[in-house]
Amino acid sequence: MRTFAKALITLTLLLGLAMAVRSSIATETPRSEAHTTTKEIAGDERFEGLPLGEVQGWRTPTGLWSCDAGNAAIISEHVRTGERSLRILGGNNRSIQLEATSETKSPKILSFWAERWTARNPFRFRIEQQLQGEWIEIYKGDNKIRVGGFLTHVEVPLRQAERIVVRMLLTTPDSTGLLIDDVDLVDVKPMVATGITVDQPTLPALCRAQWSAITRICVNVDGTQELAPSLTSLQLSAAGTTDLGDIAKVQVFYTGNDSSVSASGNPNAFAAATPFGEEHQPAELVTIQGEQPLTSGANYFWVAYQLDETANIDHRVNSVLTKAQLSDGASLTPNSPATLTGQRMGVAVRRRGDDGVHTYRIPGLATTNQGTFIGVYDIRRRSGRDLPGDIDVGMSRSTDGGQTWEPMKVIMDMGDAPKWLYDGIGDPAVLVDRTTNTIWVAALWSHGNRAWHGSQPGVDPQQTGQLMLVRSDDDGRSWSEPINITEQVKLPEWCLLLQGPGKGITMQDGTLVFAAQFQDTNANRRLPRSTILYSRDHGDSWNIGTGAFDDTTEAQVVEVEPGVLMLNCRYNREPRRVVAISTDLGQTWHEHSSSRSTLIEPRACMASLLQGNSIKQDSAAGWLFFSNPNHLTSRRRMTIKASNDAGVTWDPAHQVLLDENPSAGYSCLSIIDRDTIGILYEGSQAHMTFQRVKLADIISP
Repeated sequence: MRTFAKALITLTLLLGLAMAVRSSIATETPRSEAHTTTKEIAGDERFEGLPLGEVQGWRTPTGLWSCDAGNAAIISEHVRTGERSLRILGGNNRSIQLEATSETKSPKILSFWAERWTARNPFRFRIEQQLQGEWIEIYKGDNKIRVGGFLTHVEVPLRQAERIVVRMLLTTPDSTGLLIDDVDLVDVKPMVATGITVDQPTLPALCRAQWSAITRICVNVDGTQELAPSLTSLQLSAAGTTDLGDIAKVQVFYTGNDSSVSASGNPNAFAAATPFGEEHQPAELVTIQGEQPLTSGANYFWVAYQLDETANIDHRVNSVLTKAQLSDGASLTPNSPATLTGQRMGVAVRRRGDDGVHTYRIPGLATTNQGTFIGVYDIRRRSGRDLPGDIDVGMSRSTDGGQTWEPMKVIMDMGDAPKWLYDGIGDPAVLVDRTTNTIWVAALWSHGNRAWHGSQPGVDPQQTGQLMLVRSDDDGRSWSEPINITEQVKLPEWCLLLQGPGKGITMQDGTLVFAAQFQDTNANRRLPRSTILYSRDHGDSWNIGTGAFDDTTEAQVVEVEPGVLMLNCRYNREPRRVVAISTDLGQTWHEHSSSRSTLIEPRACMASLLQGNSIKQDSAAGWLFFSNPNHLTSRRRMTIKASNDAGVTWDPAHQVLLDENPSAGYSCLSIIDRDTIGILYEGSQAHMTFQRVKLADIISP
């Protein structure tokens, strides 16, 4: 009995202690209609002090946050600043609540940056404030929050209250959500322009593009008051432009707090932007007047040109801001306008929508013995996806060094039957036989699902992808019917064999060489390797080399010395190029000293390689030229590099940046004349972008 009494007393004490602890926790946790009590975690506005994973209750200098389990998580994959952001998880009517800890005597604004994680619907985002026990909607962001990149700056004026309590309500598809970062409660204060900056991201100005971005202007505004000044005029100088006659029209566009511009292959890079003022004719000095209200933070404007059809693409175009005027009477003078050197020019050879085509991809470029440019590429008619699909090989021809291009011609089309997934053919490579003047184009035919993932051992079209050739004997004016060489060169046990893509070469002894790639047997995990295809009889028969290096694919080949081939390969395991050398037409290979160390790539991407010895100029002898996105993680910063020691080193002094924005990133180099190189590449402003680059710009000290 005594033992039972002692046990009863102990149990009573424990229950009382538990209730006291529960009461204590409840008083420290913000109130919510559906809140699960959890341990409070301290962080800051950027969520830097919080552990990764789902959260339910946490504190930052802004206040106390709370939510039900499964509604929110701290992540590190996508942030605006620092290393943490808050993700409101996808689902129906997710809710998080914030109870502010700051003083509320003066009016406040809830400020944060947001990123919508999906373009799919439904998407419903609201902010409500608790006033006298009721929730009042104060912000509706259903059509305001943009997808990707923390592009949306949200500023929500709050109602006066003794205690500020707000909640965010989100409905999105499962496994998506909304990201927020840099949350703050700021005092309302007048909005004032604090300065203006001008810079010039490297982007090509293109003939055939509706608008080309030339110069970026940023007006910085401080303050939180809803009534902001407006930009009313910009005075622009064309100083640094080679010839005003190259410009047809001038326009300024407002892109809000988004500093970027990318056409993504579309004709108009500014389709989603707001025009500022009217279009103007070019002049040495232009004043553009408009009325654009500004917002707190950065306000971006772009000066854009529409080029004349006859513009000389060897020229440059420039725009320099000399003065800006605001509605409150302020006059802003920009920083260092003299540092702007202008944009290089080029041609939008193929854009999304040209001839009703969805996407153009995979450039190849060669110069014939007559000096004609032959550009080849995928015509991806229905989507941007790789084979299999409704894809043909297109050809564009230029007889004036790339200044103008003839209408596109389809040179490889294997059919359009839906049951065979439209018999797509693509990933072309082009080669000029310097002895016979014949032009060869190689491509992969996928009869059904017989491309990279669906191809299998065998040599028949219903088993494996087919290696096809077409030829032209009249400088690209007409083309043969497709020639199937699969049985000649593919080992039956391999899963797939295809060309480069890009371009091939004629060796000094007349041998024709394409870079190639194959997938090994299923037993060997379909391991891909780069190699070469070659013909010693001007294309009557073809042979194949051995694999140069494991897990290499798209490659380009040059002859660095008589009989010595260099294969520069895409590498799937590291963001570095693999470089291999062969002295016996690819029967054996050894790694070059620069392999996997010197040339970077954005893991992974096709690149181009050109031997300078074929340029009829002593200064180019011994040089190699290379192009690709000069970046470790992203297909951006399309760059031409040069090496004067057979590719051992690539000095940054011998590099030219052409396009710094993201793109699909493939490219192909070819010779124009003894002073100029041409490049056809997948650019940020057009699917197939062509530019001419002077040798002196690359190899001069």
